[in-house]
Amino acid sequence: MNPDQLAPGERSASTSNRNFEGRQGKGSRTHLVSPAVAAATAVRGTLSSPADLAAATAH
Repeated sequence: MNPDQLAPGERSASTSNRNFEGRQGKGSRTHLVSPAVAAATAVRGTLSSPADLAAATAH
């Protein structure tokens, strides 16, 4: 585990296969996601699916 912590109310997208309450900071939320969702989320800057990314780049 790395020591990074989120502030209360912050959200994180993680590809880790383990999570427990408070792991990334008290009051934070961690969304366990696939690598594809993590990549789409990183590109768009908001929790996104690969389909969201494809739709945003189709224009």
